[in-house]
Amino acid sequence: MPVQFQILLFAGIAVFVLFQLYNVLGKRVGRQPQDDARAPVLPAAETAPARPALDAQTLAAISGLRARDPQFDPQKFLDGSRQAYETIVRGYASGDRAALRPLLAPAVMESFEHGIAARETRGETEQVEFLHAPRADLESATAEGDKAIAKVRFLSELRSKIIPPEGEATPGAPGEPRIEERRTAEHWTFERTLGAADPNWVLARVEPATA
Repeated sequence: MPVQFQILLFAGIAVFVLFQLYNVLGKRVGRQPQDDARAPVLPAAETAPARPALDAQTLAAISGLRARDPQFDPQKFLDGSRQAYETIVRGYASGDRAALRPLLAPAVMESFEHGIAARETRGETEQVEFLHAPRADLESATAEGDKAIAKVRFLSELRSKIIPPEGEATPGAPGEPRIEERRTAEHWTFERTLGAADPNWVLARVEPATA
């Protein structure tokens, strides 16, 4: 076979191989960045992306508790507190005492009980929905005695449907459901006992906050 012909043949083969590689590597394969939002939580045994380092403000806010509990994870705590917030708000609106009791300190449960009982005396029922996912910011986390104490600032937008005793009346008639939309800004203080077998936090105090 002439040398020139061999060179042309090998060159053609190389172009064909490179073209096939481009067809494979140029396609989107595996996970894409936009898929991350739908990614499930990875088990501890699998490799997961490292969390970003805590900023100075967060480190200062949790330094009091970290000194007593080095394993305190502020992001995990915030995720749990946000879930507790939504559960408590919905539980209070629906009067679900069984859902509220394990999440509230006795004094808070007593206060919530009064509000639920008063609504039941009026014959009203309430349904609530979050217009957006509530925002949760950890403002402090410290230890006092055997108690871990963390304060979270919640911002939320809610829509409440308050149904009076005649709530089944047709729209426009007396007793029709009342719809209210509101924004709330509150400080919720959570507590748990350090070193206890039960690692769960309970809501110990609710205070108004600036928006």
